[in-house]
Amino acid sequence: MDKHNIETVFNKYLHPIDEGILMKLAERFEIDKYVKKLGVVPFVKLFIYAQLKQISSLTDISFELNKDPNIQKEIGLDSISKSQLSRKLRDIPPEIFEALLRHLILMVRQKYGLRKGNQKLRKLHLIDSSTITLSLKEHPWAPKNRYTSGIKLHTRVVFYDDITYLDDLIITPARPADLTQLDPLLVKVQGAFHVFDRGYFDFKVFEMLCSRGIRFATRIKDNTFIRVVEEVKLSKSSSILREAIVFLGKMKHPLRLIETVDSEGNKIQIVVNDAKISAEEVSTIYRDRWKIELFFKWMKQHMVLKTMYGKSPNAVYNQVYMAMISFCLTLLIQADLLYKGSLLVLKKHLSKFSLDRYLSCKKELFKPPSRSSGGRKVYDHEQIFRETLKEVEEGTFRG
Repeated sequence: MDKHNIETVFNKYLHPIDEGILMKLAERFEIDKYVKKLGVVPFVKLFIYAQLKQISSLTDISFELNKDPNIQKEIGLDSISKSQLSRKLRDIPPEIFEALLRHLILMVRQKYGLRKGNQKLRKLHLIDSSTITLSLKEHPWAPKNRYTSGIKLHTRVVFYDDITYLDDLIITPARPADLTQLDPLLVKVQGAFHVFDRGYFDFKVFEMLCSRGIRFATRIKDNTFIRVVEEVKLSKSSSILREAIVFLGKMKHPLRLIETVDSEGNKIQIVVNDAKISAEEVSTIYRDRWKIELFFKWMKQHMVLKTMYGKSPNAVYNQVYMAMISFCLTLLIQADLLYKGSLLVLKKHLSKFSLDRYLSCKKELFKPPSRSSGGRKVYDHEQIFRETLKEVEEGTFRG
């Protein structure tokens, strides 16, 4: 925010956000026209602070600010009530925070998207959705079924060079099918590679992607009509069960059909329109689709998304955007620090030292461990991946 005041960890964390852009957005939507106290800038700072510290209620946000002069200094606000926070959260149009999120996504792309990846781990656009279940009584505007409400996060993330970052987000009530939001999530650039699951299975979409030279990989549905053109001979050492050139339904473009097994030994069938990569790489690429499931799981566990601050559509959507904004800010500071460790460890470190001097926090973060024994790792991403993958394949994951 203030480019000359990045002395504390929190100021450094906020540094990518341009206050001028926020002020222009507030002026455009006339948000601060009659506001004397809680303008859009301190509001954004306060709710990003709440996401960083995982403060899950407006009452606690108000309490934290009112009792701590250091927080007041960082936010630029001496006190605030729960009711004032609730009104502001309800009254601000989500378009403001959507615009801010897209600005930060561009910055993340510049930091991570231009890094040179190796040939084996190419840049993948992973598309999926995740539902946040809400109370039907408190959120009747987003009915999911007879008993609950919910919103759906239609999401595209990029997995590239072992980094996963948010690339696009569309928030809707829970009922629209995933397929209705596929078109705006597609990267319509020749050569782009998309990976998505069977919720996006559509022959017309596949034809369009093939005709434009846009690559994709997905699993086929059990009742899909398949016309085999050619069986491809596999080497005896291959881990692939079968490869064939096929037509699906009434499609005019041929696809490669790859049969392999998942981590539990169950057979899966994948179709892909890239003729150059190996069948083994297709299997690896489709397995990497679970990175987006890990993204959803990470966001729900380590950002404030399971408990809603407000009941109105604006309040709910604004909270989701704030969580995603905070995620992008965490990635940006990770890039600035050149930190190679766990993103969760970094976030916890930033949260713990949020009001301390940035340089002191940096020294603490990179301080060598005090013991060299192979003690239990608190944050094991490989273990998290294996657990999530198993939950997804068994149908028990609630992403």
